[in-house]
Amino acid sequence: MQLSIMKRSKNKWHIFRRTLAGALLALAAVSQLAACGSGGEKAVSGDAKDQKIVRIGTNGAFYPYSFKNTENGDKLEGYEIEIWEKLAEKLDFKIEYQLTDFASLFGALESKKIDTIVNSIALSEERKAKYLFTDPYVYSGAQLVVKEENTTVNSLEDLKGKKIGLVAGNKIMLNYIKEADPEGKIEVVTYETGEGAFRDVLLGRLDATFSTKAAALAQIKKTGQPIRLAGSQFVVIPAGSPFLINDENKAFVEEVNAALKELRDDGTIKLIAEKWYGEDISKPAE
Repeated sequence: MQLSIMKRSKNKWHIFRRTLAGALLALAAVSQLAACGSGGEKAVSGDAKDQKIVRIGTNGAFYPYSFKNTENGDKLEGYEIEIWEKLAEKLDFKIEYQLTDFASLFGALESKKIDTIVNSIALSEERKAKYLFTDPYVYSGAQLVVKEENTTVNSLEDLKGKKIGLVAGNKIMLNYIKEADPEGKIEVVTYETGEGAFRDVLLGRLDATFSTKAAALAQIKKTGQPIRLAGSQFVVIPAGSPFLINDENKAFVEEVNAALKELRDDGTIKLIAEKWYGEDISKPAE
């Protein structure tokens, strides 16, 4: 009798084990099907293994290249922002913007906190030797900007004994000043943003500041501020976006350059430039 009970108990245990194993297999199959069904969707959060994330550094204060639109919830807008958003659509990557002052942008790039800079970065010989640049998409020379009523300043020579505002970290324009004024008679006042320098020109605290010709004209058109371009343009240095030099970035920049060419050829970049500047600054002036 006891033996019979033990046999029945063992049979029940075997039946339970088989039932449990079958249930687990069914659950695994359902999970696998669910995973396959979602395979077409790319991850855009977490580690984003399936979609590349490009971390873009900008100061967001250089109208109309890259700026925070206070009338649109501080949304980043501008010529370069639109170009990179078109590139993201074409190449299927996600953009993460990181705002910082201009002087800190290259430090953020060097420390790999960002992948590239979108802030009208001129392709100087020094920078080209150190970084991997995209093909240029900005051609606009720097020029002095003064108050409209100021008719005495038309060159760096005229600024000796006077003050000029410069965005901190703008080594290219600082070098121009040093070459024109080796004795240091021009007082250089640094600012976090170009907007601060423009403001102090209007208030009479500065005698001049620097801007690209295209940006200054766009600023005058937008705000109607009583400022003017003084003298002639300095040498036009094309601008693009720099990356650290490595194999992965080389492959990506090649893709970016191919996409930039397509956007030029189909007229997209020209339309974006004309929207913000009233002219096509994406190519050298003819």
